[in-house]
This record gives sequence, structure tokens and C-alpha cells, in this order.
Amino acid sequence: MNLIINNIKIPIKYAKTWNDKLRGLMFLKKINYGLLIPQCISIHTFGMKDNIDLIFLNEKKAVMYIFQNLKANKIIQVNEDINKTSALELPKNTSLNLKIGDILTFEFEDVI
Repeated sequence: MNLIINNIKIPIKYAKTWNDKLRGLMFLKKINYGLLIPQCISIHTFGMKDNIDLIFLNEKKAVMYIFQNLKANKIIQVNEDINKTSALELPKNTSLNLKIGDILTFEFEDVI
């Protein structure tokens, strides 16, 4: 899956398991992809080796919150319905041109 921002494709992985959600992008020195975490209203940046951008999305993929260039050892939580909210961890400074209310476009690759 890819996220399209300003005609730039950013590879996105999907956090399928509890461990995927817990680990997030921890321990990566150079983050070059994003991670979509479904049903998520809080993240931590403990163990992060690089800063990240964090976006919370509603069920329509609309941007609700943007946190840019988050450093390690932070906890971010939003007061939203966990069943309708997803977190999107991105490489730092990827979200600079986004604003609240933007609808994100994801491109799914064909699976044969």
C-alpha cells in the first residue's frame, strides 16, 4: 500500500498484530516508510532512533490531528472513539503540507 501526498508515493505498512502496533517504527535509524495502525488513539515514541510525523485519521481517512517531527520518549493520546480512529506514523517532515480535514489517498497494489 502507498500513501500519495503531493504526487509523492510513500510506502505504508499495515500493523496487523498487537506486536506490530506496539513496536511501530521503533529502533529504525532511517525511516523511509509509514505505518498505519488501525483502532489506535495513542502512540509512544520510546525506542525511536529517528523523529516521526504522526497523523490521526477518522474512518473516512480525514486528518484529525497532526504531530510533526516528534522526538523520542513522547506519549501522544487523542480523545476520540478508538473504533473510528487510526494512527499513521510517517517519516519526519512528510506531513508538512497536510492540514486538518484533508482526506488521504491510499493506493493499493494489485495482488495476484
